[in-house]
Parts: sequence; structure tokens; C-alpha cells
Amino acid sequence: MPIPLGWEVTHDFTTPLGLLSDCHRRVERFLDVLARVAAAAREGVAHAEYRSALQGALDYFQQAAPRHTQDEEESLFPRLRAKASRDDRAARAVEIIARLEGDHRRAEIAHAQVEAIGRAWLASGEVAREVLDRFTMLAHELRALFATHIPIEDQELFPLAAKVLDAGEIAALGREMAARRGLS
Repeated sequence: MPIPLGWEVTHDFTTPLGLLSDCHRRVERFLDVLARVAAAAREGVAHAEYRSALQGALDYFQQAAPRHTQDEEESLFPRLRAKASRDDRAARAVEIIARLEGDHRRAEIAHAQVEAIGRAWLASGEVAREVLDRFTMLAHELRALFATHIPIEDQELFPLAAKVLDAGEIAALGREMAARRGLS
């Protein structure tokens, strides 16, 4: 059973809010990969494609996902906070941000545990049942967390940001995101 690892991107750094949303699709796919790999392991399936998929998911969450969080917390959220005293929509965005930052901290803790278990699993080629149970539980917790987190960003926060931030601020957001990835 192949595990698709699509990288569809419909936006670029000139449309950073859309690009952040595109990243959410990758997060969802890689969370699905973690859950599917865990389920396959429970069934005794250890195909090379599952090892490869696990490697890809772990690499994504180790490398790309932290930049996405930085994009939000270091570039987007401060811009919205700066406008909160002058704009009711920005004030609403700041209320949302408080919850999102809490979600980010919870996700970082769970991802660190998934990373440790997954890398040990890849290194040894096997995983004890109780460790697999923990991995499976963490994968499901992350899916549940992001099942509520992502819609809040995609359907509430990003549309608010599009209304609150002017074209220059959005362009600066995109430049910062590109620079974070070593792009000009």
C-alpha cells in the first residue's frame, strides 16, 4: 500500500498566507503517514516503503515544520499584535493567537517524542509493542490537535490577517519566510 507524499504547492512567497495554508496540507499528509505506519506495524507489516515514509515524515517534522511555526510566531503573529490596539479584527486575531501558541507548544512536545521513537525504530529496524503503543497514541494526539488547530488558522486567522495587514506587510512576511529558507 503506497503512502503518497504529495508536495502540491499552489502559492509562493508572494502570497505567504496561502503558502502557510499549503504547508498545512503537508502537515496533514505527514500526520497521516505517521498513523498509517503505526497501523501497519501493529499488523506486522514492515515494508521498505513504510520505513521510507516514516523517514520522510520525521524529516519533514524535524526540518520544515519548525520553520512554519517560526513563520507564524516570529513574522505573522507580531504584525497582528502590533495592530491590535487600533483594529478590532487584529484584536480578535490576538485572542486566537494565544490558543494557537499553546497548540504549538503541545505539538512540539509530542513531535519530540515521535522523533525519538521513530529514529530509534529506524535505527534498530524494530520497535517494542509498548513503544509502538506510545508512538500510535502520539500520532493520534497530533492528528486530533491539528484537526482543530489548522481550521482555526486557515478559516479564521489567515483571513483576518489578509484584512488587517497591508500589501507591504504581507510582502515583508513573504520575504521573511523566504529568507528563513535561505531563499532571496
